[in-house]
Amino acid sequence: MNPRIFVLNGPNLNLLGKREPHIYGYTTMADVEQLCREAASKHNADIDFRQSNYEGQMVEWIHEAREEAQAIVINAGAYTHTSVAIHDALKSFNGLKVELHISNPHLREPFRHISYVSSAADSISAGLGFRGYPLVVDLVAKKLAAAT
Repeated sequence: MNPRIFVLNGPNLNLLGKREPHIYGYTTMADVEQLCREAASKHNADIDFRQSNYEGQMVEWIHEAREEAQAIVINAGAYTHTSVAIHDALKSFNGLKVELHISNPHLREPFRHISYVSSAADSISAGLGFRGYPLVVDLVAKKLAAAT
């Protein structure tokens, strides 16, 4: 059985390529998904790539990952800075957890300097642009492959 990685994306990330391109660029969520699938396939890992604008849906997906995945890569978007519920759900997941941000939140508005996700994550990637996604997926897939 191939390792499975959930890549979860929060609010407004469906607007990648259209929203604030000076921060997020012109790459779309579909482009990012394809890059993640390519990175995972090199290590025989499966990707479950999802995006939601709803906090409860993201919590449900994290619960689902408890039974179906060995790792979660999460860009919680604005919920990074507000959601105790996502933090608590991530704490219940026993696999590898990576917090990911396209921009570097510490170089942005002060309210973005706080992350409720960080203390539940094993590692953090920030500021690498959309290329952070396939890099993180590659590293996670390598780690999962090495553990089997």
